[in-house]
This record gives sequence, structure tokens and C-alpha cells, in this order.
Amino acid sequence: MEILATILVVINVLIFFYFVIVNLSYITLIIFSYVQTKRSNKESSIFQLSGLFDTRLYKSISILAPAYNEEASIIESTEALLHLEFADYEIIVVNDGSKDKTLEKLIRHFKLKKIDRYIPKSIETEPIKAVYGSHRYPNLFVVDKENGRKADALNAGINVSRKDLICAVDSDTLLEPTVLQQMLMAFVADPTTVAVGGVVRVANGCRFELGEVSEVKVPKSTIGRIQAVEYLRAFLFGRTGWDYFDSLLIISGAFGVFDRESVINVGGYLHDTVGEDMELVVRLHRHYRDKGEKYRVRFLPEPVCWTEVPESWSTLGKQRNRWQRGLADTLWRHRKMMFNPKYGRLGFLAMPFFLFVELLSPIIELAGYLILTVSFFMGVINIQFALLFLTAAILLGMILSVLSVLMEELTFRRYDRMRDVAILILYAFLENLGYRQIHAWWRFKGLIDFFKGNKSWGEMTRSGTFSR
Repeated sequence: MEILATILVVINVLIFFYFVIVNLSYITLIIFSYVQTKRSNKESSIFQLSGLFDTRLYKSISILAPAYNEEASIIESTEALLHLEFADYEIIVVNDGSKDKTLEKLIRHFKLKKIDRYIPKSIETEPIKAVYGSHRYPNLFVVDKENGRKADALNAGINVSRKDLICAVDSDTLLEPTVLQQMLMAFVADPTTVAVGGVVRVANGCRFELGEVSEVKVPKSTIGRIQAVEYLRAFLFGRTGWDYFDSLLIISGAFGVFDRESVINVGGYLHDTVGEDMELVVRLHRHYRDKGEKYRVRFLPEPVCWTEVPESWSTLGKQRNRWQRGLADTLWRHRKMMFNPKYGRLGFLAMPFFLFVELLSPIIELAGYLILTVSFFMGVINIQFALLFLTAAILLGMILSVLSVLMEELTFRRYDRMRDVAILILYAFLENLGYRQIHAWWRFKGLIDFFKGNKSWGEMTRSGTFSR
């Protein structure tokens, strides 16, 4: 019995220090994110003052928008893409075998007709049935193809595209009008740049007019407000921090710009994974590191796209399960990068962080709560240690979330009303009391499903935020 008690004490202490180290690492990342945000804002102002974005000297862009059963928001999101402020770009909406009226609505609204367009098979995809175009919208093309899931739809879009860069977006997202100009800053500043990510913000609760956000407000629902805090923490002050260390591993599938030839050279998006966005970025890193060529993968905090997040617990749980499976799959595929000197900070900093903090944290967190409870009722630990444990596990998480909201207020201040900021701060506290534990369970189940070989995508029901 004494041996068991000793083992439980040691495990509790180790988990306690794990929580402290993890949360302090996140807080450190936020601090570096703040520094990087200020630096990025200064660079952006210099480019805008120089007038470089008013010229036609820089690369053209093909926007790829895969769509599967997106009839609720496809017209509004496509209209918004047509009103972007950029000199040379085309829009390629890829209807990936939708079962609803996504294609019919596109054809009817934009007066589309079938056209002949040469499509090189740079990347293998499911068969393309037809390509549609319109004299009224000469830079809009709609591809109708057999269902092959998101990665296959993006690859088909890459084959159809004709521009220098590709901008991968979700069909249910809305880009701000100047977003392409802002993203181009990274390619202009450093010609070796092969990929750039931008901020994804929660659209639920906001008002939209003519394809633009007219009023930024927090979501009305509890689940939406919690996700608003999550997105601030993950995008604005998580990935910006990794950009500071030049070790960004994720560019969201909802919004990213890539060098087209670089993506083709590495084989495009993978079909047999549900984390095709992260996997592509890691594969680009690995490709250029293996070849010894200079390159950059960047993240910019100024360019923003708005996305509709799940409004049901079931849908959100499936989404987070899928994200966890995608993370596990990517780390497993590229496990040779881990602690490999060839990959520098990627191998010794970024990859281990995503393994021990992002991937394994749900196991350690859930085990921690269980072991703490058992130890307390067995009398192995006292109330003081139990409270100290919960402080490390929960209070530090609250501080991290509140810091993310306050940093947003200190930098971009997209929420004009103090009431909205107060609501976000409140939910930054509340998300750690119940939601965080549920979220850990979803991710834990995601790991189990990964080991079972589950690669299903699942469907997400849209309410048509942009059409309101």
C-alpha cells in the first residue's frame, strides 16, 4: 500500500509540473506573439506607405474554394471573393460532388455556362465532369467533379488554376477586401516565401453587408463565444508566436496562400488524411530542408478571414475529433523530423511541442484529474496539494485565455464595444470550467479513433451566417 501511495504521489507531482510547464510555455508564446505582431504591423505600414500594392509588379493569385453541400452560404461567400481588392486573381469554386443544390445555385446566380478549358493533370484527382464560366464574371470558374473529399477538390483546383500563387479557402469563409494585398506582403518582402497563413476569426454574431463585415460582435451562443476565445488564442497569439521562431507548422485550411509550383512539386494535398492543411505545411518544410534550399513559411496577424463555427455540441465534437486525428497523422507521417538536427528548430522545438503539448495533453489532463481524485480519497495527498494541482491545471489556463483577449484589445481592437470584450473575458474564465474537460475528452477520443484507422471527415451543418 505504501508503494502504491508513493507512486501516486510521484505521478501527481509530475502531472502538476507538466501543467505548469505547458501553461508557462503558452504564456511565453503569447509574449513573443505580441512582439511579432508589433513588428508585423510596422512592416505592413511601411509597405502601404510605399504604394507597392498599387502596382502590378507582383504575383497573381488563384483562389481555390472547395465546396461540399454548402448551399446555405455559397453565393454570399463567392460574391465576397469577387469583390476583393486585387489586380490579378481568379476564383475557382470546386463543387466536390455536392448532394444539395450548391452547383445549381452557383449556375443560376452567376449565369454560368460550360466552357472548354485545358486542365493539365499535374496532380491526380477524381474525374472532373465540367468547368463553368461566365462572360459577366470573367475571373470566376466553377469546377464540377466527382466527390473525393477536400484534399482532392483542392488538387483539382490547382490543376485548373493559371496563376502564380494559390489561396486555399473554405467555401463558408469570407475574406476581407484587402486580404490578398496584405498576404502578398510576405512574398514581396522575401521571394523565397512558399506559404503564408492569416488569421481566422469567428463570424457568428457579426453583421455582414455586401460581402464585408459591417459590425464585429461576439456570438450570441455560449458555444460560439467559447470558440471566439479559442480562435483568438490559437490564431492571433499562437501561430504568430511560432512565426517569431520561424517554426510555423500549421496554416489553416480555411485560409492560406501557397506558391503553386512548390505545392505541385511536393505532390499537392494528400488524400488519405483528415489533416491535409497541416500535413502539407510540414511536408513543404521537410522538402526544402531535405534539399537544403532557402525558403520561408510565414504567418501574418493582419489579414483576416471570417468563418462560421459550429453551433451544436455534436458538430463541434466531431470537428475537434477530426483535428486531433489530423495532428496525430501528420506527426506520425513525419516522425523522422523529431529531434533530427537536419530540421533545426522544427525538429527540436516545434515538433516536440506539438507532440508533448498538443497531441498528448488530453491523455495527461484526463489522467491527471482521475489520479488526483483517487489519490485524494485514498488520503495519499492533502487538500492543499489538491488545490495547488487544480490551480496549475485550471487557473493558469484562465490566465492564458484572458491574456489572449487582452492582447487582442491592445493590438487590433476588432471588438468596438467594451461589452463584447467583457463577454470574451468572462468566457475566457468559464471555458476552463467544464468545456476544457469536455474538449480534452473529444481529443482523447480522436486519438483512439486515429489508432483505429478512422479517416472519416464528417459533415458540418451551416446556418448561413453570411446570408443574414
